[in-house]
Amino acid sequence: MTKHDYSFETQLLHNKHKFDPSTGAVSVPVQYASTFHQPSVDTFGKFDYSRSLNPTREALEDIIAEMEGGTRGLAFSSGMAAISTAFLLLSQGDHVVVTEDVYGGTFRMVTQVLSRFGIEHTFVDMTNLEEVRAAIQPNTKLLYMETPSNPLMKVTDIEAVVAIAKEIGALTFVDNTFMTPYLQRPLDLGVDVVLHSATKFLGGHSDTLSGLAVVKDEELGNRLYTLQNSFGAVLGVQDAWLVMRGIKTLSVRMNQSQENAKQIAAFLKDHPLVQKVHFPGLEDHPQYEIHSRQAKGPGAVLSFELENEELFKAFVENVKLPVFAVSLGGVESILSYPAKMSHAAMPEGERQKRGISNTLLRLSVGLESVEDIIHDFSAALEVASNTLLKKG
Repeated sequence: MTKHDYSFETQLLHNKHKFDPSTGAVSVPVQYASTFHQPSVDTFGKFDYSRSLNPTREALEDIIAEMEGGTRGLAFSSGMAAISTAFLLLSQGDHVVVTEDVYGGTFRMVTQVLSRFGIEHTFVDMTNLEEVRAAIQPNTKLLYMETPSNPLMKVTDIEAVVAIAKEIGALTFVDNTFMTPYLQRPLDLGVDVVLHSATKFLGGHSDTLSGLAVVKDEELGNRLYTLQNSFGAVLGVQDAWLVMRGIKTLSVRMNQSQENAKQIAAFLKDHPLVQKVHFPGLEDHPQYEIHSRQAKGPGAVLSFELENEELFKAFVENVKLPVFAVSLGGVESILSYPAKMSHAAMPEGERQKRGISNTLLRLSVGLESVEDIIHDFSAALEVASNTLLKKG
């Protein structure tokens, strides 16, 4: 059996960085050097300055490229650094079509930064291909997807959007943070650039800030590397090592968290105080069939809406197990309030227009006992309901 015959789970552990060839150490060495000695005036080694290339960062870049089925990976100081640098592939006068309920940081980058440099944008509901086509302009150079979207878990038909982009010679980007390459491989579906906040499921332990980009086309990879080297928002070596350590357990973490998420989504869907549950693992999800076709599973993130703001506040005050915090993808369950956390950069009118209400909560499901989480949620909802009844 060759390396390429191994399953994804095995390849997470058995790649060319399985051990250090010089010492046999079963861990990638952390190389803190900022500069590297050169043999002579005429002969330079592979490494010269760590912004341009570093052995530890390169190991992570090799690993994510292999995981995504790409030719080149690039590691950045944060997910937004990866996304922002990829956007620099655009030029003044270009136009980008973007998923409407995109992550708040991406919304801020598009509306407050790119617009200052003469790059236009149109937000669309990417579940509606006719709306995508209608948004195309003569200067459209990029279609930007986030699927499932954050926080409403809308699913974009990746292959269909790629086909539209190819008709007009535009690039396609996909933010693959929620799915990871374990569950979804956009490059195999024709996408040009895959982006990750590796802070989330890839790192997996809420202890690193990091971003990744992967491409299949070598020329595009060279252009993106030139931008990374010019812009300089590269990942530090300790964070690169932490992400590599997290990746080793990606499949077992994702499997457990995903199974927990399925059960929690089913519980919430049937609860009388929950108005709506957004999760691509539910058969009544509007794009359930599309997601099932292009991904191996629904992932471990869901969002849900409660009946009113009073109930919402009482629930958050009484729930005990999840961390109430920004971010997702950790081993612990993380409950977030998109309106004031992930999408705080989006004006309230824009949020409401997209369906990101003031009673919407996003849950990143961790590795706790699912029975404990459901019991915790059930008790918190009951206390919240009783509190409101007494007030009434």
